[in-house]
Amino acid sequence: MSKTIQFIPEKDRLLLKYQPSDARDPRYFAHKLATEEHATLRKVFTFERTDLIEQVEKEEFDQYEYTFLFGIAEDEYFRVNRRILGLRHDLLLDMKMKLRDKTFIANRDISIFGRIDALVDEPILVGGDADGAIPLEAFDELLTNFPTTTELTHYARARVTGVLKDYLGTISDAQIKLDRYLNKKKSVRNRSKIDFMKDYEPKKFEYVRNEISAMLREVEAMPDAFKEKDWQRQIVEFLLLIFPKYVAVLENVHIKDFYSASGKVTDRYIDLLLVDANGSVDVIEVKRPRPHQLLSRKPGSRGNYTPSSELSEAVMQVEKYLFHLSKWGQLGERIIQEKRKAELPSDFNIRITNPKAMLILGRDKDFDDKQKFDFEIIKRKYANIADIMTYDDLLRRVDNIIAMIHHNYSKLGTKGGRA
Repeated sequence: MSKTIQFIPEKDRLLLKYQPSDARDPRYFAHKLATEEHATLRKVFTFERTDLIEQVEKEEFDQYEYTFLFGIAEDEYFRVNRRILGLRHDLLLDMKMKLRDKTFIANRDISIFGRIDALVDEPILVGGDADGAIPLEAFDELLTNFPTTTELTHYARARVTGVLKDYLGTISDAQIKLDRYLNKKKSVRNRSKIDFMKDYEPKKFEYVRNEISAMLREVEAMPDAFKEKDWQRQIVEFLLLIFPKYVAVLENVHIKDFYSASGKVTDRYIDLLLVDANGSVDVIEVKRPRPHQLLSRKPGSRGNYTPSSELSEAVMQVEKYLFHLSKWGQLGERIIQEKRKAELPSDFNIRITNPKAMLILGRDKDFDDKQKFDFEIIKRKYANIADIMTYDDLLRRVDNIIAMIHHNYSKLGTKGGRA
């Protein structure tokens, strides 16, 4: 029996007009309403006699047309009584939605909102600006991805095959047919999850790059433009954006030195301690960039550049920090946790587990090839202790991150745009 369903939005209400055609008994629906006081359309819409607004009989064509009250206007939505669709909560539909039978009914008369209602325990809102509403674009995508009749048939056959194939030797391989069908099915672009990040992510790293570059230019023009503490604090804030594994930075952290020359336990202080999302700590040492901060001014007698005294001292400094932290162990974890708990999330545990160091200092933009080669060897020599990074290296890393973000999102956009 072919049926026609039409939705008519009015200022204060939403109507559903229903007209069965080619029916063997055109009075069947009217009889159902009169005798049982309710009737169901397409296994989805259930109306009571009180919902009926108008019933028109077209005698010359032996046809009936029914108009039901489907929803009531409420702010920017039409509220549909949960009874009509068999839901646990009323349904709210954006007044701007274009409604048709496929908005509510999937293949084989499956109730779309009935399936959604079975998965959630709250009212369903589609469109509009209310909290928790499903965007219209996302809902259209859901309708497009709803299984077709062919897909449901393949699924059913695949399930039957899975049960019987061990017992009946002549069962066809329905799973292969299902896989082939799904592989042929056109993909639908998932727009809502990543589009906003395409603009935000590159701009975040571009901001960091531009700010660090401006600070470096200022220091070049006036070496004492920043106090050491102010410089450290600003750079570390940028590092938290560049390296999202770290969630907090602790300043001036007190630790114990059990190996001092005096033989007594001595207090030491780490300028900056990074804390990652698991609570593990790493040491970071940030130095203002100065000339000749990395390598000897001239190569030695065998033509090799050696670490500058400032670089050697900085490496030795972080190496001692790591040594004392590791020796302090669980007791140190508890003490740092207790003293710094106000700076950390609740139920967050500090862990001293094979800590590493990050050392940021100096510039390499004016290095010649020989200096670059020797400096790379020096960095690798200390790699088990610290990640030694120049400010130019830091800027290059940020530029590479920006380039990869643009590259990856362009690939996602190309894949998602294929219909």
